[in-house]
Amino acid sequence: MNLILHTVIQEKQRIEYMLQKYQSELADLPKGTISEKAVGDKIYYYLKYRDGKKVISQYVSKKEIDNVRRLVEKRRHIEAMIKSLYEEKNIADKVLEGAV
Repeated sequence: MNLILHTVIQEKQRIEYMLQKYQSELADLPKGTISEKAVGDKIYYYLKYRDGKKVISQYVSKKEIDNVRRLVEKRRHIEAMIKSLYEEKNIADKVLEGAV
């Protein structure tokens, strides 16, 4: 087998493994965005996300807000990585399709 084709096959396997790993990690991360609402001199934090057609606003305490922000950012990063991996997988598929 051609060394380049073997390398592309290995890369495609790595991409598929990473996609599975990232997608399972997404299931544990909160989706949505953090919003702030000022009432008087106090600020309240909410995690807002869609559930079908409804927008859900879930209260987040001040103790938890830093952790929730970190998790939401981690989700955005993983979603970007998944998008990039799908693009790489499409390229690998096209290379392998042309080689067969």
